[in-house]
Amino acid sequence: MTELFFPVEARRARRAGFARLVRIELLKLTSTRLGYGLLAVVAVLTPVWTSIAASGAGGSSGGPQPLYTLAGQTTVIAGGVWSMIIAMVLGVTISSGEFRHHTATNTYLAVPDRNRVLAAKAVVGAIGGAVFGIVGCVTALAVGLSFTAAHGYRLVIGAGTLADWSVGRVVGTALLGAIGVVVGSLVRSQLAAVVGVFVWSLLIESLIGGLFPAVRPYLPYSTATTLAGTPLGEAGFSPASGVAALPFAAATALLVAIALAGALVAARTTVRRDIT
Repeated sequence: MTELFFPVEARRARRAGFARLVRIELLKLTSTRLGYGLLAVVAVLTPVWTSIAASGAGGSSGGPQPLYTLAGQTTVIAGGVWSMIIAMVLGVTISSGEFRHHTATNTYLAVPDRNRVLAAKAVVGAIGGAVFGIVGCVTALAVGLSFTAAHGYRLVIGAGTLADWSVGRVVGTALLGAIGVVVGSLVRSQLAAVVGVFVWSLLIESLIGGLFPAVRPYLPYSTATTLAGTPLGEAGFSPASGVAALPFAAATALLVAIALAGALVAARTTVRRDIT
């Protein structure tokens, strides 16, 4: 009845209620140590990987091209996309953690609309993923530029390109964080979901991309890494050749569509399932 006579007020109330739900999920995330631990992993692993790649640039052991080349600088500065995988892990823990710690019952008793809970968790996963992306971007850029300057080489990547890669990394990690929430809602088992994230990102996508190169640009992890400037397939074990990455807008739209499709499946299946 309220929506019939006061539609604007009803919509405002729903928006206010959802915003409050997002704040609650943010409070849950920031009040536990796991999120900070994963952020620390990003802050340490990204510069370590970037330093190793920069140190081996121009070597004869199959490492990156020399740092004075565009390919070498791209590999070092746009590489180190561990923040994207860890962002998915964060998203998984946001949703599946409720079942691991047996707090899902209290959450659903407080908010019976489970789909709104899923949506709020996806928003928080995207926020957390964006933070991971910023940290990964800053650390990779700082280490890559430091190694380039230390060797006395000129930066051959334009400022506009670096800005595009930085924005792309943040957007990619944010969307993968939301996708991680969806994966955790579908699987529920935190361990299985986390293992699945690593296996899918590092192994399965490489296998699929190696067997069917034309499919590689449409695989979620590969798509997200190209937003950060990483050459298609370089973030996995089978580099792609002769296949172009999707444009920025198309890649972003694809990741959004994957997140929405997964959320729709979860909303119609596992989210409705009884809690044991």
